[in-house]
Amino acid sequence: MKIKVFQVNSFAKTVQGGNAAGVVLDADGLKERDMKKIAKIIGYSETAFVSKSEGADFKVRFFTPQEEVDLCGHATIATFHTMAEQGRILPDKYTQETKAGVLQVEVKKDHTIMMNQNIPQFFEIVSKEEIADSLNISLNDMIEELPTQIVSTGLRDIIVPISNLETLSAIKPDFQKIAAVSQKYNAIGLHLFTLETLGESHAHTRNFAPLYGISEESATGTSNGALASYLFEYGEISREEATRLIIEQGYSMNKPSEIIIELETRKQSITGVKVGGRAISFAEVDVEI
Repeated sequence: MKIKVFQVNSFAKTVQGGNAAGVVLDADGLKERDMKKIAKIIGYSETAFVSKSEGADFKVRFFTPQEEVDLCGHATIATFHTMAEQGRILPDKYTQETKAGVLQVEVKKDHTIMMNQNIPQFFEIVSKEEIADSLNISLNDMIEELPTQIVSTGLRDIIVPISNLETLSAIKPDFQKIAAVSQKYNAIGLHLFTLETLGESHAHTRNFAPLYGISEESATGTSNGALASYLFEYGEISREEATRLIIEQGYSMNKPSEIIIELETRKQSITGVKVGGRAISFAEVDVEI
């Protein structure tokens, strides 16, 4: 049986940029083992499988080359971009059933796609020494005033504050140690950021998730939703700035990416998180299973 897989760069700043995802429409007839096989063959950090849902407009499952994950931001963007491009949906608001819950996705007329994430949860603060060791850096390379903390808007990420762009760009991590730390804290991986940027953005980031087969990812929706929440929580961005944040990622991989975050706030509380951007389709392949 041949299965068509759409290949899409989500959050692309340029044609070469973004984060590639696979998208399979009409996946109702596929078994879990089929989805795992397709995701492994395609080899992207995530492949999304769309099927009918009883509790939402669509059901979407996400698979890395190794295993299923509850949610994936860039694969969600790729999924709704593909459905719009294929004439399955029009600009509007939709719901998707995921293992992280039923979440809203908005397809805008300018082709930007924004997805709702969960209200942030702030978990334990992780030892900076432990994280620095896994990244082959010193404590002086981290922002002293900000914690290394697990934050989730759907997936648990360890947010790591790095002092400047030069240090962040030069990091050569120990992936075995990152995988061990991620497993220890039940986290997807490490999401590093600095407030020093190349353009008019609010933060520059790198993301490492070797536990899930992703050495480095060029654009990470869920992690940047968590990062934006963290920056607001610790007073690094104002309520006005929080309404539209731009995050840079992927430059260390020559895949320039731009992630848009919109936080809804009431006083000092976050009441809503949206993550989004644009996508570019670049290929279709048929996979034999």
